[in-house]
Amino acid sequence: MLSEKSRPVIEATAGVVAENMPQITPKFYGHMFEAHPELLDGVFSRANQRNGEQAQALAGSIVKFAVHLLEHPDTLPEAVLARIAHKHTALGITPDQYQIVYENLFWAIGDVLGEAVTPEVAEAWTEVYWLMADALIKLEKDLYAKQANDKMWTDWKVASKEPTGNAAMTFRFVPADDTPVTPGEPGGYVSVRIKVEDGLRQARQYSLSQHAESTTERVITVKLDEAGEVSPMLIQSVQEGDVVELSNPYGEIVPTRTEAPIVLATAGIGITPAASILNSLAEHRSSRQVTFLHADASWDSVALRDQVMESVAALENAQAHVWLGQAPESAPEGVELHEGRMDVSAVQLPQGAEVILCGPLPFMKSVRSDLIEAGVPATAIRYEIFGPDLWLAA
Repeated sequence: MLSEKSRPVIEATAGVVAENMPQITPKFYGHMFEAHPELLDGVFSRANQRNGEQAQALAGSIVKFAVHLLEHPDTLPEAVLARIAHKHTALGITPDQYQIVYENLFWAIGDVLGEAVTPEVAEAWTEVYWLMADALIKLEKDLYAKQANDKMWTDWKVASKEPTGNAAMTFRFVPADDTPVTPGEPGGYVSVRIKVEDGLRQARQYSLSQHAESTTERVITVKLDEAGEVSPMLIQSVQEGDVVELSNPYGEIVPTRTEAPIVLATAGIGITPAASILNSLAEHRSSRQVTFLHADASWDSVALRDQVMESVAALENAQAHVWLGQAPESAPEGVELHEGRMDVSAVQLPQGAEVILCGPLPFMKSVRSDLIEAGVPATAIRYEIFGPDLWLAA
């Protein structure tokens, strides 16, 4: 995969590049947005630029891709690439934008590393970049081709807007025109693009929280992020009857279509993709063994709790365990309550299960370690993360 000419150069410089990525990526983004301010209009998130998360994720993905090429020379990191490709297609990334990123990223690398970037070093890292970019372009082309329409953004009308715990709001959208609609998948998401206060458009991905496979509605549940730009506008300003732009549905963390047991472990607003998966399993009258695990501050703060418990009750082979910081006055039916932090050792985990995690990064790292210690293969555990994938930067 990586040429024999470039391999020793990457081996010798990967550590230096990784060490300097925290200085390289801010320069890269600043330089790129100065030359291409249009990329801040509905493509890149200003909130993720301000908090540094996008820069961390970019650094992590490139370095991990290079390390993978060194350690597994005949393969590509398919899971990493799939995650990035789905995020990109949900934002409408196009092949020509990879050239823009390349030019500005390599300017930043040269600016930070100076004379250390010899022609040989530049050539080797250029090869790494385009191996990754070409793989992503191919994946993204295939994802776009699977859609029922060739539009990046289509208009959807807000049919309802209802609070649902954890400072969250559930929005139901119906099509505002006759554009063909692609069915989503449980565990998947759509991007929402709206104009924020200064007139610039910003996009954010939100999990489909119910009826994911519908072609007549989209349902998302949004938690207020006061440091963000999209969720405050949605929750505080968008009303029933308003029209907003949604992307086609994407997302690679969807259940396999098997009869294997499934374990869903979530915390906080990370419950949303699990709610969608449970809803779909119930609608299809699945006989799969389902174990739902959730952690939250209190029972009242659990978003979508009524929907989730209805789905669990409708499944013939499902159990629910919830860990709470504050116990309710009376225990809800159909769920086993625990106190404190999630402890998977308190649950009899099914053998051969696929596991999906969603929640804050520290929560997912902790639960993943506990699951592996309990004997769950690492390859059976997948995760969904909202926003830039900071696990790659860890």
